[in-house]
Amino acid sequence: MNGLTEEELLLRNLKDAGCSEEEIGKYLSLETEGREKEQLRFLSAHRAKLLDQVHDSQEMLDCLDYLIYTMKKKNDHGGIHNEHKF
Repeated sequence: MNGLTEEELLLRNLKDAGCSEEEIGKYLSLETEGREKEQLRFLSAHRAKLLDQVHDSQEMLDCLDYLIYTMKKKNDHGGIHNEHKF
């Protein structure tokens, strides 16, 4: 297991998943208290937050794709001039 302990792997995974130090502390305190259901709720909520970010990014990409499309379409019809040639 890459020479890491189970706890080190857990910490790395939480960090890699984008959890803040505060969130990691909360997760670990839930683990210490044996509150597995709350841990699962915490992970599910964090996942939902990340998924919302993905959706937001997708909407931004869609807007950029539309702008690129309209600019190319306009360029194909002579609306945008290419670089000046001297």
